[in-house]
Amino acid sequence: MIFLDGDHLSLSQLRALLYNGERAGCSSESLQRVDESRKAVESIVAKGETVYGITTGFGKLSDVHIPSADVNQLQLNLIYSHACGLGDPFPPIVSKAMLLLRANALLKGFSGIRREVIERLILYANEDIIPVVPQQGSLGASGDLAPLAHLALPLLGEGEVFYQGKREKAILPLKERRIPPIQLTAKEGLALINGTQAMTAMGAVTYLEAEKLAYEADGISALTLEALRAITDAFDEHIHLARGYPEQIEVAKRLRKLLKGSSLTTKQGEVRVQDAYSIRCIPQVHGASWQALGYVKEKLEIEMNAATDNPLIFDGGTKVLSGGNFHGQPIALAMDFLSIAMAEFGSIAERRIERLVNPQLNDLPAFLSPQPGLQSGAMIMQYVAASLVSENKTLAHPASVDSIPSSANQEDHVSMGTIGSRHAYQITENVRRILAIEAICAMQGITFRGVHLLSPDTKQIYQAGRRIVQEMINDRIFSYDIERFTDWLKNEDVIEKIVLGLK
Repeated sequence: MIFLDGDHLSLSQLRALLYNGERAGCSSESLQRVDESRKAVESIVAKGETVYGITTGFGKLSDVHIPSADVNQLQLNLIYSHACGLGDPFPPIVSKAMLLLRANALLKGFSGIRREVIERLILYANEDIIPVVPQQGSLGASGDLAPLAHLALPLLGEGEVFYQGKREKAILPLKERRIPPIQLTAKEGLALINGTQAMTAMGAVTYLEAEKLAYEADGISALTLEALRAITDAFDEHIHLARGYPEQIEVAKRLRKLLKGSSLTTKQGEVRVQDAYSIRCIPQVHGASWQALGYVKEKLEIEMNAATDNPLIFDGGTKVLSGGNFHGQPIALAMDFLSIAMAEFGSIAERRIERLVNPQLNDLPAFLSPQPGLQSGAMIMQYVAASLVSENKTLAHPASVDSIPSSANQEDHVSMGTIGSRHAYQITENVRRILAIEAICAMQGITFRGVHLLSPDTKQIYQAGRRIVQEMINDRIFSYDIERFTDWLKNEDVIEKIVLGLK
């Protein structure tokens, strides 16, 4: 079990909670902090003090005083009125991450929420009662209000959930499991929805998939290098140490390891003097994207352990301060950077695909076809990869440079971070398909060259890949092959382990 305390959740722990069946709990110290901040809220209500979000309205209505008798209804109204998200739901794994991240933020003890509400969030995550949360509708400031309102609805027995493979009314699994709906009290609705957990959850899931895909990009590019009889001098350690970027040095090191023992790669002057940039500059391009991944990881792990609601309660309730920690700008910028970094993995991969299929750029059969002319082979695979690359170029336009005022101009600058995180996820999905196409083409090129000439590491990748997609002997419906290989890259870690020397 992983105990959340509001301060120490890492991406590796989140991966275990989301993908490896690990269960979450609350640390005892964090629950003590939660109880203390809750007492402060109860004192404010009892005294009839005017404090934003507890005894006032919200946004532009913050100057409207709410009588103590109505503070519970105020919180319920907040959830109902803000649950107006639209569009397809976030993937269930993302909504599960939202539950965990919201619980972790509340466990910092600055939000004034009861411990039983936090425990209910964790119960839903542990039991896979996953709220259906529409993707569209957040401006990424004032928190992810609309998405998090939908996240909160099933706590009340409202809305919908994904449960045991079905999408259904939230009240049904609650009745089945004899879980009573929560009755919200003062401050709790606001504490549940005023935060950045939609963009951060989407960003964290995207990062975990992107990191895995980046290792797979290194492994698949090694197959291409052998299919094209690439010159390995470009990966010599001296070149990369001379520039000094650690990530570039590591990519070159991985390529040297992957290609060690190959009879297909060449030296300067044996076949040609230099390779094209998409071959020669893999360490520089992949390495730069790895730098971006490092930046994104750092920002996500800060945000995963951040108090992002408003107001925040300090010093046992002697300080209740309104601020702007709900503003998603740090994650918005990180997601835009992630989008660009992942788009570049796809862009350079598509250029390698072109070099594999274009008979003017290699000595392989045209379009890797066993019978060029009668059969088109991989011709249209390159078209598809090019289409995905162009789509990524539009998706990679920074979301964070946009803003639009809301709440009668009270909330006059917003981050669009949730849009940025959704775009980063779409780009990552597209890049996985591009890399699947590169792998299929590289394997076909190696089939012509001779599988026995591969290095030990790339032979493992080739053999594992061939169990997913067979050799092109005749033209067939290649979309099935691409999607099958894409699913394999997403759900299995064979290539990642080989690249890292773990298998």
